[in-house]
Amino acid sequence: MTSKSKSFEKNGSTVKPHAVDSVWNRAFTCNSEWPDKEEFLDVIYWFRQALGIIIGLLWGLIPLKGFIALLLFVLVNAGLVYMYFTNFQGVDEEEYGGAWELTKEGFMTSFAGFLMTWIIIYSGLHFE
Repeated sequence: MTSKSKSFEKNGSTVKPHAVDSVWNRAFTCNSEWPDKEEFLDVIYWFRQALGIIIGLLWGLIPLKGFIALLLFVLVNAGLVYMYFTNFQGVDEEEYGGAWELTKEGFMTSFAGFLMTWIIIYSGLHFE
C-alpha cells in the first residue's frame, strides 16, 4: 500500500502543499528568509491586489473622488508596500533590482482592481 501526497506544478517543479503554507507563514512573519525571490515577488503582487480592492472599497464608502482620490491611492498603496518590504520583512532591495522594482511590482493590476471597486461602490451608493 502506497501513500500519495498531494502536489502541484509550479515553474516546472513539483511543489508540496506544505510549501504553500510556508509561503503564507513567511509572508506574515517579520524578517523572514526568502530563498526563492519569485515567492517574495508573488507575495508583494497579491498583497498589492488585496490592498487595491480594500482601498477601492474605502474610497467608495467615504466618498472620495477626482484627482485627490487617485493621488491618495498611489501614495497609500506604494507607501504600505514599501513599508512592508523594508520595515516588516527587512529584505535587501538590491537583491530584487532596487526599491523601485519592488514598489512597482503589480501596481497596474492593483490600480485596475482599485478603479473597478471604487467606481462600482461609489456609483452604487452615491448616484440615484
